[in-house]
Amino acid sequence: MRVVKLAWRNVWRNRRRSIVTISAMTLGLVVMILYAGLVEGYLVQMESSVVELEIGDLQIFADDYRENPSVYTQINEPEVLLDALSQAGFPASARLLAWGMAAVGESSAGVSLRGVDVDRDASVSELHSQVAAGAWLDPALPREVVIGRGLARTLVAAPGSELLVLTQGADGGMAYELYQVRGVLNSVSQSTDRSGIFLTAEAFRELVVVPTGVHQLVVRRPPDVSLATAAAVVREVGVALAASLTADLDIKTWRELLPTLASLLDSTRAVMVVMFFIVYIAIAILILNAMLMAVFERIREFGVLKAIGMGPRLVLALIFVESGIQVAIAVGCGLLLGVPGLLYLERFGLDIGLLAGTTVMGMSFDSVWRASITPTVLTRPVAVLVGIVSVAVLYPALKAALIQPVDAMRHH
Repeated sequence: MRVVKLAWRNVWRNRRRSIVTISAMTLGLVVMILYAGLVEGYLVQMESSVVELEIGDLQIFADDYRENPSVYTQINEPEVLLDALSQAGFPASARLLAWGMAAVGESSAGVSLRGVDVDRDASVSELHSQVAAGAWLDPALPREVVIGRGLARTLVAAPGSELLVLTQGADGGMAYELYQVRGVLNSVSQSTDRSGIFLTAEAFRELVVVPTGVHQLVVRRPPDVSLATAAAVVREVGVALAASLTADLDIKTWRELLPTLASLLDSTRAVMVVMFFIVYIAIAILILNAMLMAVFERIREFGVLKAIGMGPRLVLALIFVESGIQVAIAVGCGLLLGVPGLLYLERFGLDIGLLAGTTVMGMSFDSVWRASITPTVLTRPVAVLVGIVSVAVLYPALKAALIQPVDAMRHH
């Protein structure tokens, strides 16, 4: 207790130096908290744009479909697999895929046709909430479609426009149909923006002549289940049902489907750690300088304390308690300033409208960059600050603890 009282008095003996040191630690902590929250928000936004809009956490295909896409390579009896996944706690929805041409007036473009089960798809995707103009698909209106934003610009199409779709049917003949554009999506991804046309599953089956089977299943995992665990469970379900489905299944996580994007997110986390240490090393140098000054100007004082019986351990403890007091004040001030800033950035974000519509690895970047608040966003900067301060103060503390009283008394 006496050490704590003595340390408190020593901290405020030179108020200016202590305030500068505490302010530096506080500023560094606030910057790192806000930086960590924004980076975490960026990663969360990027991952959510992948899993919530199109890809899902996992996807299931018939074996060889991804290498050789074809309307004939299908997952037979998908309802059996959908029911099994639902019972295991994994929402899933089937999709049908094909390619063709579309035209509005004299404008035409290559398109990717995507048939969706409107009701089931709402449980695995947020696409229905990404309509910029018009409305999402309605099962009662099978002759209406939703198209990507870039495709709408290419075809000069808008809600209400008549859209001619031409493709090859599974029966070998040419298939064509006239649809009405029901909605135009926001920017979702490069492929969807440029060529995506969404139809109801019934309209797709009628157009492409695919009465049964599906080409793709999009699967979501429960929030408390890791991606690796979810992949293992879904693969177990797939293996158990492979015989009844009369086909092998190709089950991939979104990280396996988009390895470059997954690598980008991982490297961004690594960059965040590097930035932590760059800033905190600068703070550590400042603290080291301040503590060296505090020790050297009190060498004779430490000599007197050791001469009257204070051992090296108590001197060492005194220096560390002084640093701990300053760190505790800095952490309190840093959290007091940083948490409201995080809450503001989480709610309102930073408007980066100049980047609206741009893509990162094929995925669209949101025009509002919001922070994300997680326990690690707050605890990691604090832990790193405490660790680096402890290392920075170790040398002056050892120097003060090991100095001989006679040498200290003669110090000038």
